[in-house]
Amino acid sequence: MDAPLIDPADPARPILWAQGRARSVAELMTDVERVAATLPSGTHLVNLCERRDHFLIAYCAALLRGHTNLMPPSRAPEAVGDVQSGFPGSYRCDDGSVVRALESAAGMQAPPAKAAGARAAGERAPRCDARVPTTHAAEIAFTSGSTGIPRGHLKRWGTLLGSTRFNAARIRECLAPRHGRAAPWIVATVPPQHMYGTETSILLPLAGGMAVHSARPLFPADVVAALADVPAPRVLVTTPVHLRALVASGLRFPEVGVVISATAPLDGSLARAVEEALGATLLEMFGSTETCVIATRLTAREESWRLYPGVTLAPGPESAEVDAPWFDAPTTLQDVIELVPPDRFGVRGRNTDMIEVAGKRASLADLTRRLLAIAGVTDAVVFQPDEAPAGPVRRIAALVVAPSLSAEAISAHLSRAVDPAFMPRPLVLVPALPRNELGKLSREALMRLAAAHLPQRP
Repeated sequence: MDAPLIDPADPARPILWAQGRARSVAELMTDVERVAATLPSGTHLVNLCERRDHFLIAYCAALLRGHTNLMPPSRAPEAVGDVQSGFPGSYRCDDGSVVRALESAAGMQAPPAKAAGARAAGERAPRCDARVPTTHAAEIAFTSGSTGIPRGHLKRWGTLLGSTRFNAARIRECLAPRHGRAAPWIVATVPPQHMYGTETSILLPLAGGMAVHSARPLFPADVVAALADVPAPRVLVTTPVHLRALVASGLRFPEVGVVISATAPLDGSLARAVEEALGATLLEMFGSTETCVIATRLTAREESWRLYPGVTLAPGPESAEVDAPWFDAPTTLQDVIELVPPDRFGVRGRNTDMIEVAGKRASLADLTRRLLAIAGVTDAVVFQPDEAPAGPVRRIAALVVAPSLSAEAISAHLSRAVDPAFMPRPLVLVPALPRNELGKLSREALMRLAAAHLPQRP
């Protein structure tokens, strides 16, 4: 069974903002076909494009050729090499590759017509009705390595369409009261290589009838500029780290209909501050590289997560099994889940995140959340620096970014909300945390920073 590459395949529908203007499905597919014609006869495309429009073109070109997109956990040469070593038929595609392919194709065409977006004389219309087998391995996405070694997870085209359908429906549900059925424009601060970025900034334009800005803004002023480029309704896709910076900036933002957050739990107080600052509905997404998005919540006013229709959860003492009609097979989530009938659940922590001291249990993520709630703390992480127990109890440490506070003042604040057994010792101030493009901390990067700042055991 086949499914459309772009649905609905309206050639005139805006799908992309690039180089200062909106581009249509027809224009995108013209570029996709040009790049697809230049791809080598391999099997897996390693998509290293940093520009989102180039990434989208290369992603679709690979599907058009029947290839599989490989999504390395980072663009670092070592990480890319590790991924490619497992796929002998793989090849790389970056921004330069896409530009060269497009320039070469344009050079072989007759002089272009004057109208913006018009085809060159003699150039055939692009195949906007292209289809992809639902069983095709569309991509292999790799985990970020925040809890260990990155692992690859195969995603079939039908699987990706299954979750995207509900992502689009939930976003439209949030937009409807103010914007009706108008198609939104997406601005994303996250890279498209990671599953969250792929789902929201690549698959929603392809399969959700939305459009996306090619930029990946970093600083608050960049976010303001990107949002101002595109018309309402607007959807901002970002992370808790970025949201804290946006709220703290005090800037005025163009009207935003929905702000989407993922990659780390979002505190309710921050969600409310975001809604006030941006005049938006804050929609938090719950998912993983293994499952894609399976649930959402309106974090400013609810704690439990609402499952997508058809998703089932079977919680166990240390994990949960999740299944959906579009999955190849049930998948294990490394989360401690509590069901809230009929279609909701709460998360008590990850099994790698839960700690026990003297019969008491706590979550490292919850301890980190309490640190971040202290006024003056701009970033923080609570973790266990020892790979294996060095005694009857593993130590808990914290690295904190708080330019205006002392470690003693932070500990005093934290002690009012945390059991003494779970107080981080040591708590060390650092200039910054080594977060990746998604705002996550890999275990490896965290250990390097810890080695430089934490006192070492004898």
